[in-house]
Amino acid sequence: MANSYARPVLRTADLNEALRAAGRLLDLADTRELEVDFDARVPDARALERLLGLLPGAEWWADGAGHGSSDRGDPPSAHLPVRLMGWGMSADVVRPVLAAAGACPVSVRWDFSGWPEAPDIGLGAGGPRGAYVTVCAHARDLDLTEPAADHTVFVHVKHVEAERAPWLAARVGLQVIGELVMAPW
Repeated sequence: MANSYARPVLRTADLNEALRAAGRLLDLADTRELEVDFDARVPDARALERLLGLLPGAEWWADGAGHGSSDRGDPPSAHLPVRLMGWGMSADVVRPVLAAAGACPVSVRWDFSGWPEAPDIGLGAGGPRGAYVTVCAHARDLDLTEPAADHTVFVHVKHVEAERAPWLAARVGLQVIGELVMAPW
């Protein structure tokens, strides 16, 4: 699977505003096959317990000096901080997961069937590779390594269709606010 490329299109202290912007972008997309992936850096047992309650099949691994992981069958609370990932979830769990995460850096990535045709910039409909929207809550970057008090919305595209990102942003009243970066997953 090839990586997508992403551009930030909104940074805001209001998580609801970030989610509304993501919703407007998703309204442009072919979401007949929509699923959501989560990635979080979890430093404490309380947040971990809340998140595991919502993402029971999540994968995790020690996010520091430890070596524990879900693959090894280790208890995650013994290896804090951990990196936690949930795959292929329903969009209904987005708000509960964000609430459970609290101030933990977490990304929510909506994965769908493709972007619409953009004839005014010479692009046909985009397929599923590279068609994502991500909200990074309490982080400035997709890797969740730059903690922040605000939240960033990213639009993902294929590298060869980089001009689709500003086109999509403009369709929902936004503009790109940063460079195109390779997404980590």
